[in-house]
Amino acid sequence: MKKRCKIILVVLLLLGVTGFFLLPVSFEHTFYATTIESAEGRLMGAKIAADGQWRMENGQWAVENYDNRTGATTRFQHSTHRSPFAVALVAFEDKRFYYHPGVDVIAIARALYTNIKNKKVVEGGSTISMQTVRLMRRGKARTLWEKCIEAMLALRLEVRYSKEEILKLYAQHAPFGGNVVGVEAAAWRYFGHPASDLSWGEATTLAVLPNAPALIHPGRNRQQLLDKRNRLLARLCNEGHFSKEDLALAQSEPLPDAPLPLPVDAPHLLEQLAKTQEGKNIRTTLRYDLQQRATGVINRHAYRQRGNNVNNLAALIIDNETRCMMAYVGNVNVLGGGHGEQVDMITAPRSTGSILKPLLYAAMLDEGLLLPDMLVPDVPTYINGFVPQNYDKTFDGAVAAHSALERSLNIPAVLLLQEYGVERFHALLQKAGLTTIVYPPVHYGLSLILGGAEVTLWDITGAYAAMARTLQGMDNSPLFSAAACWQIFNALAEVNRPEGEESWRRFPSSRKVAWKTGTSFGNRDAWAVGVTPQYTVGVWVGNATGEGRPMLTGVAAAAPVLFDLFNLLPPTSWFSPPYDELTKVAVCRQSGHRATEYCIDADSVWIANSGLDTPPCPYHIPVHLDRTERFRVTTDCEDPYRIVSKPWFVLPPVQEYFYKNKRHSYKQLPPWHPGCLLPAQQRSMELLYPQNGFHIVLTRQLDGSTGQLVMQAAHRRHDAVIYWHLDQQYLGATRAPHQMATLPGEGTHVLTLVDNEGSSLAGYFHVDGESASGGQ
Repeated sequence: MKKRCKIILVVLLLLGVTGFFLLPVSFEHTFYATTIESAEGRLMGAKIAADGQWRMENGQWAVENYDNRTGATTRFQHSTHRSPFAVALVAFEDKRFYYHPGVDVIAIARALYTNIKNKKVVEGGSTISMQTVRLMRRGKARTLWEKCIEAMLALRLEVRYSKEEILKLYAQHAPFGGNVVGVEAAAWRYFGHPASDLSWGEATTLAVLPNAPALIHPGRNRQQLLDKRNRLLARLCNEGHFSKEDLALAQSEPLPDAPLPLPVDAPHLLEQLAKTQEGKNIRTTLRYDLQQRATGVINRHAYRQRGNNVNNLAALIIDNETRCMMAYVGNVNVLGGGHGEQVDMITAPRSTGSILKPLLYAAMLDEGLLLPDMLVPDVPTYINGFVPQNYDKTFDGAVAAHSALERSLNIPAVLLLQEYGVERFHALLQKAGLTTIVYPPVHYGLSLILGGAEVTLWDITGAYAAMARTLQGMDNSPLFSAAACWQIFNALAEVNRPEGEESWRRFPSSRKVAWKTGTSFGNRDAWAVGVTPQYTVGVWVGNATGEGRPMLTGVAAAAPVLFDLFNLLPPTSWFSPPYDELTKVAVCRQSGHRATEYCIDADSVWIANSGLDTPPCPYHIPVHLDRTERFRVTTDCEDPYRIVSKPWFVLPPVQEYFYKNKRHSYKQLPPWHPGCLLPAQQRSMELLYPQNGFHIVLTRQLDGSTGQLVMQAAHRRHDAVIYWHLDQQYLGATRAPHQMATLPGEGTHVLTLVDNEGSSLAGYFHVDGESASGGQ
């Protein structure tokens, strides 16, 4: 018998040692809700745990006090200073919690005596530590043997964790009725605020629930729950935790009704983060108040856009210095659903429109291919079937680069991209972080600058913010020089603002913003991105379905949202010029090129050092006139001593044709003297269409006939007469505007133009056949 007893004791001892050291004591396989907090620590959204429970990982507020105003967290060191919930929980569940080693022998003895006396189980002796172990070992039967295991593991728990940590573990995983687990989730679901803000009435309500979570059902057990809460409040009052006046107020608080929804302040960001950090509590860089106000701006504009059947808007605000997002509004949430509101339009690839143009201009400024005021052509353009058009369908002939960027002219941008190279620009965009430009350059072609590619609001806003950081010396590997960024932002700051912002210069409180809009083909996407030294704001407006709408443009739809968002931000300064990367030079006022001896009107301006490599002004040339200055002459027809030489601003014929119509100050060259032979190198006219070497497909009309080819030319002289010849056959004569219609057959044709001064121009084109629906 003694031997058997020893064996049993040894076995029990071994089992005890094994259980103490080997049985798991953790919540490592527990699922948690995904939650996001603002930079200040305020809950902004939650996604239910994978097991369908509202269980939050951030349970530290059960025993720590969080100050929402200052963001400071204070750990309570003494029970008399602990949070109301911690005090109430210990008083109700385990009043000797801070003194026993995990098992309360007094409580167990009292429970045994009471249960034996009543001949049934009416009282338990489990401590908070033992209950925490039971939660870790969920699903185990509530038998005497399991109680012994719980007691043993509770002792181990006490060795491993402090009292405060055990209290947090319990508060984080205790059931609070339905699918609500943990005090943080319970505080939000039942009272609509964090556990740190629980009143005494709310704290005691939650303290009694883990003991009987079914009491929270709004349709029953209300009186039983109220009685339990009020008795606990009375006990806490008697223990000196609060006054009798506070007791009366706490007992007058109503019980919670049906569970409340959790905050939904950044739902699209929550979904994005949940893909990679499911079940985590994520502290974001969002500013709580700014996020709320930015969402209000988006929702307010959503109501306005709904009249045009535009249903989706998104906005992103970035702190340039930290590269952190301050507001993230992925879409609207006020239009009733069913319009793609669940789609995160910040990460959705959309057609760029003109939003990439500043990057091209910056690249060309940086590489010495362009100066801010340099004239760039704006004329009818046909490139391998691609016919870009300006938004207003007009032409300036030639326009200053900064003006072309400010006005977002398409033709100058296409011609500059052709000069810079699609391949080079494609590589630059990828280096700038535009991750959705994944096809080879040939896929996009020259349309890359006009919306032929798709980018995300996240990427393009980040690219603009990177330029702001470069200009302030914050980027270690900048894409452009600071000088190029400075010139681009100065140009974009002059863009005409939308209605309501036109008079911003008149008010001292107004802020200077470099901003750019974009509108994709078919009015499907409206963009606006703005930059100040401190902040970058990006806006997208459109339909998630891709449906285009009339008047959906960057200026009309996205720009007003942009400036309303900037008005939420503190006033800012402006960028300082990077003088170490700038050089002051003389620039021709008319052409924007570096001035030559023939530029009689020049300005001294700051340009990027790389701009010194740009060619001098090619448009100011010496012109030789007779003594009356009415005719051009040469030494062949005029005495050299009688020739008057003057500098003259002369554009190529096609550019001049459109330029002079918008700038009446432009002085055309005088005609040649009747007695002079025209120099062969002088060009007085140019073909607008068809250009030399074109392949043309004639369209078939509705009546089945073949449509005519309408040819067009430009001449320096407004009173010039052009005689048209096709394949040596005379077609007719024209005066401005010079247009001639003909019906050429298939094959190669030679076109010859002769003007009334004897100048001639020749070229060829191919006609490839008819198309039932195609164009020229």
